[in-house]
Amino acid sequence: MEKVIFLPEKGKCVFVGDTHGDFSASKVIVENFVNKKDYYIVFLGDYVDRGPQSKQNVDFLLKMKEKHNNLILLAGNHEMFPVVECSPSDFWDSLSKEEFEYYKEKFLKLPLCVSGNGFVATHSALPDVEKIEDIEKIETGDEKWFIMLWADFKEKEGEMLGNFLGRPKIGSDYFERVMKNLGKNVLIRSHDPLAKEVMFDKKCLTIFTSSAYGTERKIGIVNLEKEVKTVDDIELISLDLPEVEYEE
Repeated sequence: MEKVIFLPEKGKCVFVGDTHGDFSASKVIVENFVNKKDYYIVFLGDYVDRGPQSKQNVDFLLKMKEKHNNLILLAGNHEMFPVVECSPSDFWDSLSKEEFEYYKEKFLKLPLCVSGNGFVATHSALPDVEKIEDIEKIETGDEKWFIMLWADFKEKEGEMLGNFLGRPKIGSDYFERVMKNLGKNVLIRSHDPLAKEVMFDKKCLTIFTSSAYGTERKIGIVNLEKEVKTVDDIELISLDLPEVEYEE
């Protein structure tokens, strides 16, 4: 199982934040972009829980993933419930024993991050590694794995700023050091609805694509042929515009 997906320097990539059971958002994104030539779609994790259509959402995405190699589903902390429990867990609580094992097997095979021209994308944060290839050595459930799925960023000086309700807090010194090690300019992530959309001098973008939080749902589009130097190089598009049509 690959933990890191390396994107080519050709075409464009659509980044989708947490969808959390927002089946209509996932459907309109996939239907609009998956068949476009040289387009990739990267979902940043958290497909289940919170929203009303978790099962429909994740079943649709898993089905589309089997049909389209340009659709990439990253692991989120809510998919990793069988390893580290999270709350709410309404999706997992609703499953039979057989269903639980089915989704556990599927989710444990999901990659942890995507690497591209000047950027890296993951669900939450980046592990303290010397180079991006080292992510392949991370074991499910270990400290570095936990950072990638659970950590939050704070725009404060420092490295590890503590832990609140099981979520590690990471400062600017850690962010800048790890990004330099990886040779990347910008991190694209989701996970923390309380985070600023843009942090660390336009080097970190946090996006959400779920109606569960009551905030504007956005996607980000990157031109893979050009080096991403700051968040300004990412086109942000709202799904909550009148011209965006949804079909059940």
